[in-house]
Order: sequence, then structure tokens, then C-alpha cells
Amino acid sequence: MKTYTLSQIAEINPDGEHPARFAVIGNPVSHSLSPQLHQPALNTLKQHARYIRVQIEPGQVAEGIQQLHQAGILGINVTVPHKLEALESCHHVDPNAQLMGAVNTIVINNHGETTGFNTDGPGFTRAILEEFSVDLGDLKIIIIGAGGGAGRAIATQCLLEHSPQLILANRTLEKLNPITQTLSQITPNEELEGPRDRLTTIALNDPELEEAIAASDLIINTTSVGLQPTDPAPFPTRWIEPHHLVYDTIYNPAKTRLLRDAESQGARIANGLSLLLHQGALSLEYWLNCEAPINTMREGLKSALNPDIS
Repeated sequence: MKTYTLSQIAEINPDGEHPARFAVIGNPVSHSLSPQLHQPALNTLKQHARYIRVQIEPGQVAEGIQQLHQAGILGINVTVPHKLEALESCHHVDPNAQLMGAVNTIVINNHGETTGFNTDGPGFTRAILEEFSVDLGDLKIIIIGAGGGAGRAIATQCLLEHSPQLILANRTLEKLNPITQTLSQITPNEELEGPRDRLTTIALNDPELEEAIAASDLIINTTSVGLQPTDPAPFPTRWIEPHHLVYDTIYNPAKTRLLRDAESQGARIANGLSLLLHQGALSLEYWLNCEAPINTMREGLKSALNPDIS
């Protein structure tokens, strides 16, 4: 599948028979599975529309969105490194996306006005319910590597869902300061310090991390540790107990060292494929105002990741 550049946007719809109406933008973007996720859904919904990839350089997101609209694009997914720039480029931004500090879904109306959303948070809620049959708001949670964009989105969603305890763990605590300052807006009457308050932070090298993990129901890894086969787990996995739920936002490989070790110790595990699926489904629902064909989208992702099995 071709990846377009900003200079090629005028070429995306040479005729009107099967026009491009939706796109993912990023840099790089050729690896994105969004087309394999969305195109089968568009076909199932008889939209007669194409979903394309567009590589846009940093600093050109606002220009790119405008050109995509002029070319006939109605909806955009945003991947790294453009999620903050997309937030700053939209005419309107959903309040929860403001809290999460990023936009990954853009809706463009007929007048070219853009509204930005973040589907990572609510998509994670759906993923946890699907994987573990439990509501996010019923779990005590620790996020490993909470200083990045995914960690911030998930942390915000946990508090919006009223999770009783949220621990943010990161290699450098300073990186968590902007996140906790923002999250204090939705926990205005609660202290942000102390071992068992609703929202606390801890360094990954803190001796009390083991106790923090033991006190949690759901362990979430949002670091990139695990992408390579030789990567270790992001913390000593002997701390994992059978009562834990362990979710790794990495989906390829399907089982990181963290998930393999957790499973061997009796914990229930899940990888980030369900997050990718549900955040994408929510994007489609924003664009088309209809229920997304989840099973079709799931099969599209599985075929993309395991082409020899499909």
C-alpha cells in the first residue's frame, strides 16, 4: 500500500470511483496498521471509501490537515510524533483530550472545521473490560512508564473512571510532574502524596516499588521495554502474584518477557492489540456516527500481524 507525502496529497483522489476519505498521519507512518484495521470496516459498512497513509513532517501538521480536507478527507488518525501538534492544530478539542495532552482522532466537517479527540483512554477502558471482564473503575492500578503519551492517556482515563488507587511509576519522577499537575484537576479534593492516596508517583528504582505492585490489581506496562526479543521485563517479575492482571501495551511480539513471566506465575495477561482495536473502533464511530464492526476490524488486525495464517 502506497504511503503519500504532503506534496502528493493532491494525487490521492484522481477519480471519484473509490475516493480516499480517511487517513492516518505520522512520521514515519508506513508501518501503521490503521489501514488494515479500518479498510475492512469501511468495506463492511459499504462506505465505498479508501483509507490511506500520509507521512507528514513535524511542523506541518496544520498545513497537512488543511490540504487533506481540500482533497476530500473527512477523518484522520494521528500517530507519533504528531499527537500534541494535532491538538494545537484543531479548531475544537474534546475536554478529555485536553487533559490527556494529545489528539489521535480528528473529525473534519463540511466547512473544514476540525474537532480533536483522544480515543486511547476510552479505548483502554473497552480493552480491559474485554480482556478481563472487569471495569477499570473497580481496579487499583499501577502504570509502569507513565511519563509517556500512552501512560498519560491511560492514567487520565483511570481517574475519569474513578479507579480507587492509581500509582504512576517512571524512571525519572520529574517527567511525571506535568501529568500529576493536570490530573489534579480531576482529583481536586485529594492529596497527591502518600503511599495510599488515590494518586501517587514512584520511581522505578524506588525500593518501595515492590510493595506498590503488590498493592495493585492491574499492572500496566506503557514502556517500550519488550519490543525486542532480548529485552528484559521492566521490573523484577518475581513480584507478580496470581491475583494480578497484567496488561502490556506492546502487541508485537504478542507475549513480551513481562507477559510470559506473569503467565507462568498464574497471573492473567493481555497485550496491546485490544487497545489498538478499540481506540480505532472509537475513531470510526466518531467519523461515521455508527457502531463499528469490531469483529471485522479484529480480523483485519490479525491478518496483518499473521499474514500466513489468514
